Amino acid sequence: MSTRRDRVMKALAFETPDQMPKDLSGMASTGISCFAYPKLIAALGLPPRLPRVFDTGQMLALPETDVLDALDCDVVTVQGDRCNSAFEEPERWHPYDFSGRLPALVMRPQDFEPRPDGSIVQWGGATMVPESYVFDWPHAGEILNLDTDIPHEDLDKLEKDLAAARFTDAAIASQQAYLRRVRESTDRAILFSGLGTGLNLRGGMANFSILCLTEPDYVHRVQDIVCRHAIAQIEAMLPAIAPYVDVVMVSADDQGTQNSPILPPAVYHELFTPYYRRMNDAFHRVAPQVKSFLHCCGAVYDLLDSIIEARFDAFNPVQWSAGKATYRQWKDKCRGRLALWGGGVNTQTTLPLGSLADIRREVEEVVPYMAADGGYVFCAIHNLLAEIPPDKVIEIYRTAAAAARR
Repeated sequence: MSTRRDRVMKALAFETPDQMPKDLSGMASTGISCFAYPKLIAALGLPPRLPRVFDTGQMLALPETDVLDALDCDVVTVQGDRCNSAFEEPERWHPYDFSGRLPALVMRPQDFEPRPDGSIVQWGGATMVPESYVFDWPHAGEILNLDTDIPHEDLDKLEKDLAAARFTDAAIASQQAYLRRVRESTDRAILFSGLGTGLNLRGGMANFSILCLTEPDYVHRVQDIVCRHAIAQIEAMLPAIAPYVDVVMVSADDQGTQNSPILPPAVYHELFTPYYRRMNDAFHRVAPQVKSFLHCCGAVYDLLDSIIEARFDAFNPVQWSAGKATYRQWKDKCRGRLALWGGGVNTQTTLPLGSLADIRREVEEVVPYMAADGGYVFCAIHNLLAEIPPDKVIEIYRTAAAAARR
C-alpha cells in the first residue's frame, strides 16, 4: 500500500501517483498566516488551539497533523532542529499574544519588544506595526545607496567566517537524531530546511545584482567561496540525514520581479548556474535518492533552462502570475525535467479578490494541466495571507483534489 511519502516521491520522479500530492507549510513559502490559521481550524471543525508561529518574520503558523489530514496534505516540514509539523513538542513553545492582537505560541518570547505605539520589534529592528500582519525591516533590510560605492566583502574574512560556521559533529548527530524521530512519526514526505547552502544575494538583492552587472569577476570569486562552503556542508550533513529526509531545501534565492528576472538570463547563467550545478552534483552524489529543492520568487520563466541545467529536482513557487508566461508555458518548459511545487492558484489576485466560484474555476483549469505526466506538488503560488478567509483555503484544496482526478 502506497504512503503519502510514496505519492510525493513518485510525482517528483515524473511518475503518476495514486493521487496528486498536496502541500501546506512544507516550507516557509507554502504556508498560512498565523492570523488566518485559527479561523481555518474553526471552519474545519477541529478543536481550537493557539497557533504555533514558527516563522516570526512572515508570521506563519506550523500546522498540526489533524489540519494536514483535513486538507489531505502529504508533506511535513522540518526547520533544522528547531521544529517540525510531524509531531508536537509542547516544551518548545511558549505563550505570547503580540500586544493583545493574537494569542499564540512562539519559541522565543524574549525576542519581542513591545513599543508604546503598539508596534513590536524583534531582531534589533524588524517591526510589526499595529496595522500589519508581518514584520519588516526599513528598506526590507537591504539598503541601496547610489551615492556611495557598492559594498564589497573582505573575501579572506568571508572564507574564515564560513569555515567557522561548518557543521560540528555534535550538530550533525543532533540533526540526525531529530530527523530520525520525525521519520518514525509520519508517513508523509519530509521537506528539510536546514542545510543553509544557498548562494544568496550577499549584501542585498539590489547591491549584489549591480555587482553581477558591473564586476562579474568579483562575483565569481564570491560564488566560488560560498559554493565550496556549501559543498562541504552537504558532504558533512547529508550522509547522516539522507535516510530520514525526502526533499531538501538547497537554496532560496529570489531572482525575479513582478515583470521579469532581475538579471539578464545570460548573466544569471554565467554567475549562478555553474555554482548551483556544483552544489547539486555533490548533493546527488552523496544522496541520489533525495530531491534538491530551489525556491526562487518572481517572473523567472526565462531562467528555467538555467535552473534545470543546474540539476535541481524541484522548484517553487511557480509564480506564473508574474511575467508574461502562462502556467501552461511553465509546465511545458519543465515537463519531465523539473518538478513544479506550487502554482495552483494565484495568491495575488484570484485568492484575495476573487469569489469562491473564481477560485474554483482557476484551480479546475490549472491543476489538471500542471499534474499531467507527474512532476507536480499542489499548493498555492505563495503563502496564504492573514486576510484570506477559511472558506477560500478549504475551497482550493477540495477543488484541487477533485480536479486532479478528472
